[in-house]
Amino acid sequence: MKLIPSPTRNRYFFFLDAILLPLMAYMSFVVRLDDLPNGNALLGWLILAIIATPVHLIVFRHLGVYSRYWRYASIDELLLLISAISLAMLISTPTALVVASVTPFALLPRSVPIIFFFFGLAATIGPRLIARIRWHRATVKRKSKSELTFNMQRVLIMGAGSAGTMIARELRDNPQLGMVAVGFLDDDPLKQGMHIYGVPVLGNRYDIPRLARERQAHYVIIAMPSASGKDIRSIVELCERTRVKTKIMPGLYEMLDGKVSVNQLRNVQIEDLLRRPPVQTDIAAVHQLLRGKRVLVTGGGGSIGSELCRQILRASPEELIILGHGENSVFTIEQELRRVAPPTTKLSVVIADIRFAERIMHIFEQYRPEIVFHAAAHKHVPLMELHPSEAVTNNVLGTRNLLSATMQVDVSHFVMISSDKAVNPTSVMGATKRVAELLVHEAARQSGRAYVAVRFGNVLGSRGSVVLTFKQQIAAGGPVTVTHPEMRRFFMTIPEAVQLTLQASVLGKGGEVFVLDMGEPIRIVDLARDMIELSGLQVGRDIDIVFTGLRPGEKLYEELFVEGEEYERTTHAKIVIARNASQLVPRTLADQIRILEMAALNDDTAVLLRTLHRLVPTFKQPTPMPMNEPKPREQAVGEPLWRRQLASD
Repeated sequence: MKLIPSPTRNRYFFFLDAILLPLMAYMSFVVRLDDLPNGNALLGWLILAIIATPVHLIVFRHLGVYSRYWRYASIDELLLLISAISLAMLISTPTALVVASVTPFALLPRSVPIIFFFFGLAATIGPRLIARIRWHRATVKRKSKSELTFNMQRVLIMGAGSAGTMIARELRDNPQLGMVAVGFLDDDPLKQGMHIYGVPVLGNRYDIPRLARERQAHYVIIAMPSASGKDIRSIVELCERTRVKTKIMPGLYEMLDGKVSVNQLRNVQIEDLLRRPPVQTDIAAVHQLLRGKRVLVTGGGGSIGSELCRQILRASPEELIILGHGENSVFTIEQELRRVAPPTTKLSVVIADIRFAERIMHIFEQYRPEIVFHAAAHKHVPLMELHPSEAVTNNVLGTRNLLSATMQVDVSHFVMISSDKAVNPTSVMGATKRVAELLVHEAARQSGRAYVAVRFGNVLGSRGSVVLTFKQQIAAGGPVTVTHPEMRRFFMTIPEAVQLTLQASVLGKGGEVFVLDMGEPIRIVDLARDMIELSGLQVGRDIDIVFTGLRPGEKLYEELFVEGEEYERTTHAKIVIARNASQLVPRTLADQIRILEMAALNDDTAVLLRTLHRLVPTFKQPTPMPMNEPKPREQAVGEPLWRRQLASD
């Protein structure tokens, strides 16, 4: 076995250990005998040193002691060293005692190995601790010089938890970042007055105005990955009043790999102000379902579809089939995934249109998927009002084609992404998504398999999202256009949407609708104000908000459940389920779908709309709404009916 370690700096520790361990064995005899060992004792020391020293070196090498970078030593390295010495003593002590007992005139008292254990700890930990301290002092010295030379940015860190302490350590150890932490802020009163890496905890969020002035802070870094949007908004507003800049560490949904680094700091975004406590997804159950399976994702190049592919890939499926119609978006996600795909997962890409039944059937027979996530759909409400036949052929007939192929090749799980616009729809898009839900429920009833639907609100950052539209309008200097002062929508992030979809694949038994409790709907005008202010501008002075009136198919409020659906909590606090959804499927569904198909193929809008009304009796065109002046920013307008009912159950 090669004993000399490869890392250059650890070679010195190896030689120090080889010298100090025999010396510590000698000192153990001195302490035990109260005198210098000679004669029989000297022979006993020689036996202990010859056996214990190489055993320690071999154990240290085997456990990786010599592969650690001791400049960054922490409690983990200390525990490793203690474990290594303990193991080495368990091996060397009995051996040395046996050898000493059969060697004439050798003296090895049984207490000597115990004394040697503590001396050995001191001899091995000491040099490494000295190296750590010397490096730390050199860093502090360089940091002091850097502060004088480069005029470091002074920052307050909001959050003295694990994320905040990591930020403080990064800033301390890397002066080239150009920032120095001058204090922590935390709402926990027990942390007040404490010091973390030499940085004091000075107060709570409400002390930001005072401390920013006293400490001459340039930035407040928000290091609270699990904080709610309400908390983030409160901190940002305090910083804006103080005219101190803000940076934020990404939320938990953006750090799926669990790594936190100062390099991930960014400006506060609208997603941060809308954060909710994360859904506690059973990742182990999701991975167990997907691992080793053939998984197909339709709409794989879209916002939701591409994130589905990323998260599914982490579960190491046997094969991931990315099906999409837009070649550019599919090519982009394929190139991204090929760089990170595990060697055990086959990555397949299919360009196809779900509206062609024979093509879809051929794909399913070729790839034989076991689990299908259906994210392909037309979703733009005003465009689908102008082209209702396209909405029907894609959202309804495309879903029917997929379900037909799914049942013929015995797919075990099918999850369709629906929309809150499917509930009491006022648009063709919403009505077609509701019909697609009915098709999923009917397929679940016929097959007895886990075919389910998932309803989403608006997804932040997805293509066509109002957030992207507002960003473009702000970048162009305005105005920012809002359709109505009282327009409200539910919002969720792309990772939230995907986690709900994956969880539905585990919880679904067949015919259910899963809905995320997305909190209260948010006024679009408030969203616009937030985005303007986060851009460092003011409404009315720098950029105006203009109201344009409701567009075709739009309504002021979105809903989550269809009348007659019975809803209840699942094992996940933020996921609600409508278990009886499949019981609401009309008996004439198949006949009406055939009529709908003929109307769409002939572009007969009148017949198409009449048929949608028969299938979805709650489908009603919206009436124009008067536009009054928007009220000041407000919170929830009251508990929704479905949440009040859940609370009373």
